[in-house]
This record gives sequence, structure tokens and C-alpha cells, in this order.
Amino acid sequence: MSRLVLGTMNFGPETSEEDSHTIMDRAHEHGSSPRSADTLAEHRETIAAYEKVCADLGEDPAHVGLAWLLAQDGVTGPIIGPRTAEQLDSSLRALEITLDDGTLAKLDELFPPPAPNGAKPASEAYAW
Repeated sequence: MSRLVLGTMNFGPETSEEDSHTIMDRAHEHGSSPRSADTLAEHRETIAAYEKVCADLGEDPAHVGLAWLLAQDGVTGPIIGPRTAEQLDSSLRALEITLDDGTLAKLDELFPPPAPNGAKPASEAYAW
């Protein structure tokens, strides 16, 4: 097992999907446990399902994620963190997206809250 932990915070905004998969596969080759491989496959399936939901809506996944957070009780404002004015302008799209109950339920199913916070909505369980 490797003592280095792969951080994926820049996957998506900084690293292409193809490069992200290459990096994750390479990290697995250099010490990730079999459970990590199972988790990786599960995450890929979840990401693919999430991207399909977003594609069906005709919306960017980042905008849908922000809209999902904005639809949650108790969330007053997700922290965005743009590096450019264009990224800020792009993020504003999330304010125009209304997710229906069916879509919200799909997103909650894809991203259930981790135990032991099972009674909380995922967006609240993942909040810091």
C-alpha cells in the first residue's frame, strides 16, 4: 500500500477525464488496495450516472451540483471559488436551474449520505 494519498480535487476543472482515469489507474497500480479498485469502479459508475442526469437536463454537471445544493434546506450558499471572472460568470447559471422532485431524488440516490449521518440529506452530511 502506498503512503501517498491521491488527491483528486483538480480532476475536472484542471485535469481532463481521460487523464484523470489514467492517473487513478496508475495510482492503483502503485499501491491501492483491492477495495480501492472496487471503490474506483463504483465512483466511475456514479459519475457516469450523474453525467447522464446532467446531459438529460442539458446542463453542465458543475451547475447542476450547485443547483442541487441550493435546493437543500439549510444551505444558504455553496462556496464556489472561481479562479477567473469567466468561471464566476459560468457559476451563475446554477441560480437559473430549478431541479424537479424526481431529479432531486435521483441525485440523492446517487450521492447518499455517509454513515453514521444516514438520517441527514447528503448535501448536509457532506457539508463542513
